[in-house]
Amino acid sequence: MKHLTRILTAVLLIFASGPVRAADTLPNPFFPFCIDWHDAKKRSFKEQADMLKELGYAGVGHIWLDKVAERLKTLDDAGLKLFQITMKVNIAPDKPAYEPQFKDVLALIKGRGVQFCLLISGMKPSDTAGDARAVEILREMSDLARESGAQLLLYPHVNDWVERIEDSVRVAEKVNRPNVGCMFNLCHWLRADKSRDYKPLLARAMPRLWAVSINGADERDEKPGWANYIQPLGRGSFDVCGMLKTLKELGYKGPIGLQCFGIRGDVKEHLAESMKTWRAYSARLAQEK
Repeated sequence: MKHLTRILTAVLLIFASGPVRAADTLPNPFFPFCIDWHDAKKRSFKEQADMLKELGYAGVGHIWLDKVAERLKTLDDAGLKLFQITMKVNIAPDKPAYEPQFKDVLALIKGRGVQFCLLISGMKPSDTAGDARAVEILREMSDLARESGAQLLLYPHVNDWVERIEDSVRVAEKVNRPNVGCMFNLCHWLRADKSRDYKPLLARAMPRLWAVSINGADERDEKPGWANYIQPLGRGSFDVCGMLKTLKELGYKGPIGLQCFGIRGDVKEHLAESMKTWRAYSARLAQEK
């Protein structure tokens, strides 16, 4: 099956190698995140922005709340967008809920349509006993973020309190604010959920599903680490194109992030590979009615 998947991907890449027309692409903005830490070239933000522009990405996701001003300047200079900022939230009663720097960053990104991806910890995964505290914190953050136009996304992350997309949906609905929604993360779903039936989960999340992350991945991997659950797009046995088709059928038009955490080597090489695959998937899905 792995060999067949790679052969089909190679064929698609051949057809995707020519000029890309708007009619042959999905409507979703496509951007990478977690590209900083494992890049063998250790590129600066400016070098990253120039590279992303060259490769055809719409922008990038930023990790944590520091150096946001520098990131914005380099993206503005390249004509690219800052799609997301990942940050931590802690619902433990004896811990600060979030960094005070959040307020300063909100001022920097005002009017830019940035999404904050919230990694929420502080209790056992999926423990509903934390719901009331989480709702209190998230409503406070929602009030702070309202004027900026930013969205707050509950980011399912394995071993965190919000570990599953079901947690994200449940809590976002309880918060019940127009700027608080959900994100689906393929690699964390693969790790946290033994089922591979994503369609009902995505359908249930749709009213508040405002971001999705994808990457190449194997269907199953019981080994620790992320080497097989996070690969360049097009590698691995999991049918990512099939999942994109489901999102299209559900009417999802939001941004799609490319998860790059842990992929080593020259980031430009695997980003180029993933972009070719994205264009191949886009062309294939654009032709399907």
